[in-house]
Amino acid sequence: MTNKLRVGILFGGRSGEHEVSLLSAASILKAIDRTRFDVVPIGITKAGRWLGGEAAEELLLGSNTGAFAAKVAESIAAHGQQFSSAPISAAIMPEPQSALTAANAMGAHSLDVLFPVLHGTFGEDGTIQGLFELADIPYVGSGVLGSSAGMDKDVMKRLFAAAQLPIVKFKTILRSEWEKSPRKIVEQIEATFKYPVFVKPVNLGSSVGISKVHDRSELGPALDLAAKYDRKLMVEEGVGGKKSKARELEVAVLGNDEPKASVVGEIIPGKEFYDYEDKYLSEGSKPVIPAKLSKADQKKIQGLAIAAFKACDLAGLARVDFLMEPDGKKRIFLNEVNTMPGFTKISMYPKLWDASGISYTTLISELIDLALARHAEKKRTRFTRED
Repeated sequence: MTNKLRVGILFGGRSGEHEVSLLSAASILKAIDRTRFDVVPIGITKAGRWLGGEAAEELLLGSNTGAFAAKVAESIAAHGQQFSSAPISAAIMPEPQSALTAANAMGAHSLDVLFPVLHGTFGEDGTIQGLFELADIPYVGSGVLGSSAGMDKDVMKRLFAAAQLPIVKFKTILRSEWEKSPRKIVEQIEATFKYPVFVKPVNLGSSVGISKVHDRSELGPALDLAAKYDRKLMVEEGVGGKKSKARELEVAVLGNDEPKASVVGEIIPGKEFYDYEDKYLSEGSKPVIPAKLSKADQKKIQGLAIAAFKACDLAGLARVDFLMEPDGKKRIFLNEVNTMPGFTKISMYPKLWDASGISYTTLISELIDLALARHAEKKRTRFTRED
């Protein structure tokens, strides 16, 4: 008999960040403490099919091509251990028909905790967290509300504003509005902002679909690109103006009701901004940990990171991103929270904690412990009236 906790590592998914999820899962599988945990792989294909056992491992190793395939294979080969033989069928099912069916298919009855290494839509947005809640199983990360708020940049910024946290000027546009009246939308944007601006899909991460727009000729294509990924589009004021780039600062937050912040790190992008390729493929960006800041600025940013974490009712983990003016006033703006940040070997979240004295393996263990503690806390809540 073993006293190890059985941890389901859930990866893949239907979002545009499917490949990033595979890299994150491979890194966790390499580093997780095998003396404490038995690992159960659970994969979700791009088509939404749930896989367990060998089929999940095949998804992790064989569903990619090119640079991502090499990175995933390298990480898996390095951990040098076999997956746990979980009591889950090899090819579980197509799209879940009900929460109960999905929970049974995941083998939730035999798992102690789930670690959903899912980024973006259908994984980081509260949808799958709702399934975990219905299945009554502990899971790493924020709950339904926090995950949803952390994914929807429009709602997130409204919560930041309500908490009186410093944010840049922004405007949210519906895809239908853009498609119906493109000229009107362009005029509204130019009446509100000065170039450059950033155009983003509201509900996505890893810089997918994001463009830096320098003039009108780039605005339409940027909105079209963002519209491929979401029905809500966001335009944000650029920090630093045309001549200078904003400093991109990041803080890792860890905890539940009493979160703590890591040292502040800085990303110096290899391109004009820290885009998808720069994050996961080219490794052209340069992380600076800790960032070269005054003690006062570092303390201020750490405090803002914890305030942002609480404003969105987050739990477990989040990476909180900031923009800082490069010259003059050096004002600091809260950009966004990421409720399931990347866990690849070049990801900032584990690097920031490593620089703060928490190793990658210890970090994974702490996240699992936080998930169990949060679930135990929730068990104190009554959901029916007393007789």
